[in-house]
Amino acid sequence: MVAHATSADKSRRANLASLIVFGTAFGFVEAAVVYYLRALIRFDSNYAISSYKTWLNLGFITFVSPKHPLLMSGHVSDVEVTRESATIVMLACVSFIAARAWRARIGAFMVSFACWDLTYYVFLKILDNWPSSFFTRDVYFLIPVTWIGPVITPIVICTVMLILGIKLYLYPSTKT
Repeated sequence: MVAHATSADKSRRANLASLIVFGTAFGFVEAAVVYYLRALIRFDSNYAISSYKTWLNLGFITFVSPKHPLLMSGHVSDVEVTRESATIVMLACVSFIAARAWRARIGAFMVSFACWDLTYYVFLKILDNWPSSFFTRDVYFLIPVTWIGPVITPIVICTVMLILGIKLYLYPSTKT
């Protein structure tokens, strides 16, 4: 016997599609911002952080405090940190609106975050032909310290987040 989807199931799937579209569009916005920043700072290859204090090195990701701002000035770096914070707030707000149950909200956050980050790399490749490989060094995040490592790290992490997020979003009860 084939189970038929309820209207709640159809609505949840439609909302999931919207989360994916939102995350994808947001990925383009992020890539455009980084494209503009790179044009302004004349970025041409890999992030070169010559002097920094290492807080934690996990091999696939390293947490550091650069001795000099990564961007043009400390003020521009502060604005970028604030923009990153606003990004997380927006993803959290969309996730809160997308579901009522907390498991589903967490799933929605994971889906929108993963789509945002995965498509960021796709769009940056289209806009700027960067990164040159999955092992190209990247600065992932600046909060609370700078996160650096190869591009493959967020791709793997976000792929797992996307799969788990979809499961949490579509099946928010513990009875799956």
